[in-house]
Amino acid sequence: MSAAHRAPQRTNRTFQRTNRTRGRAASLAGGVVAAALLLSACSSGGKAGGSGDTGFVTGSDGIATVEKGSRTPAPDLSGKTLDGKQLDVADYKGKIVVLNVWGSWCGPCRLEAKNFVKVSDDLKDQGVQFVGINTRDTSTSPAIAFEKEQGVTYPSLYDPTGKLMLRFKKGTLNPQTIPSTLVLDRDGKVASRSLAALSEANLRKMLKPILAEK
Repeated sequence: MSAAHRAPQRTNRTFQRTNRTRGRAASLAGGVVAAALLLSACSSGGKAGGSGDTGFVTGSDGIATVEKGSRTPAPDLSGKTLDGKQLDVADYKGKIVVLNVWGSWCGPCRLEAKNFVKVSDDLKDQGVQFVGINTRDTSTSPAIAFEKEQGVTYPSLYDPTGKLMLRFKKGTLNPQTIPSTLVLDRDGKVASRSLAALSEANLRKMLKPILAEK
């Protein structure tokens, strides 16, 4: 074969390798962006708040609240729990539901866990149900070990890829960090949110006005 014929073949092979390399790089970049958009990793919290058309106001304590008439329903939050049972948060309608997004690998989650256990025990007879959403644990084993260590007795949905969090509409009180905590009122609507690890006092502060609602 002449050099004239070999040259175009080498050029084509080089072009194909370049395209494959670019494709892999684009896929990798897309995955990184998707992961970043999914949830911020184990944050100590923030005070991102709403104004204008968002319908919620964030206080100096980082707790965002929505007036009763302006709240939006929580999305479908159903699936398997860490122990393999089926759970649908909508079944708790009529109760106040505290949703806590956590991971066993998350330091702030570990710090706030004892506060959630205590308040859950204190308020379970007042129609308050706690539900965890465990995310970014690649298996249930470390999450189950975390719950055992912290004495958590309320259920947690297993959501390793964060798909449940992505069901919240943009511009609402959606979970954005790990940990995040949302409180649903008795009608299943999102009443308040914190994007920080919560002290016992702040957790009770979130719940107090919703408990007082009729």
